[in-house]
This record gives sequence, structure tokens and C-alpha cells, in this order.
Amino acid sequence: MTQKFLDFYFDYSSPYGYLASERVEAIAEKHNRRVHWHPILLGAVFKVTGQAPLTEAPLKGDYSVHDFHRSAREHGIEYKQPNPFPVATVAACRATLWIREHNDTQIASRLSDFVHRVFREFYTNNNDITDTNQILTLAGALGIDTQELGQALSEQPLKDALRAEVNEAIKRQVFGSPMIIIDEEPFWGHDRLEQVDRWLASGGW
Repeated sequence: MTQKFLDFYFDYSSPYGYLASERVEAIAEKHNRRVHWHPILLGAVFKVTGQAPLTEAPLKGDYSVHDFHRSAREHGIEYKQPNPFPVATVAACRATLWIREHNDTQIASRLSDFVHRVFREFYTNNNDITDTNQILTLAGALGIDTQELGQALSEQPLKDALRAEVNEAIKRQVFGSPMIIIDEEPFWGHDRLEQVDRWLASGGW
């Protein structure tokens, strides 16, 4: 029986994306699914939706930071609000795509580990994930060839791949992070994970 995917769209500069990333794999495995990680750039998405980062919205900003911490505590997930925030995650997203699509299965198999390392580096250690060298260090710790990855990060094919990934997300009407799509049924937000679990268990409603 072929194992199905659960599509998980995220930006590393999304606290709710981080919180969901810590929980989504257990739900997917429970229902014989695999998480298919889709890195996106919310900045490009916001140009379409007219939205802005939560922390920059009038009235909503302070509440959002409070809720990030409260939601993390609820699920026992370590969280520290990064500063500066939000940040550009282009290098991290490109590296994620490179690992995901690599023809060496040993490298591709480290994808989930890499996603978690980048998220945790930002939301628990407040380290600069905009720095390409930091991204290479995180990849290197997983046994990934940093010279090969570093070369790819500077080349046009990988830049084009990320642009295509974002465009495809927009075509699928992805407008935030995290966004989970199960067989074309979309769920937005980390607070929809329990609903995702019930949907998978019941076959939908």
C-alpha cells in the first residue's frame, strides 16, 4: 500500500509554523501519512493577499506575541520570541528544497531533521537563520556536504525552484503558515491540527 502525503506549507519566519511543525509528524504517522514539507516565502504571498506579519498589525501585534508563548506552553514546546522578527528566510527555504529534491536518498532523508533544526535554532536559540553560513552549519551537522549545498544556494536553478514552489503554493490558494492540505482539503493554522487528526480518522465530513 502506497503511503500518502500530508502537504505542510510553512515559512520559517512563522511562529505558528514552528509550533505546528513540532506536532504534525505524529499526527501524519498515526494515519499512515508522511509530511511533505513545502517551504514558502510569506512576503511573496502577502503581496497577493494584502496581509502583513501579525506582529506588525495594529492592536494585533502584542497579542500575537503573547499567544505565541501561550500556545507553546500549552503543548510543552520550547519557545523564545526571536529578535529581530520577522526575518527573510530565503536561504533556509532554498536549502530545504535542495535537500528535499536531492537524488541521493541519504541526503533527502535528512529533510525533516533539517526543518526542525532550522526552526529550533530560530525559536529556541534566537540564532540568525538569514545567514547562509548558519544554514550551512546546520546542514553540516546532519552530515550534508556543505560545499555542494553552498554552491547550489548561489546558483539560478535553486532560486528558480523556490520561486516555482511559492507560485505553486499560491495557485493552491495557500495564504498563510502553516497551511496543511490533505487530498486538496486545506486547513490553516496550528490550531487546526486537532481537526486535521479528526479529518484523517473519519475520512472527512
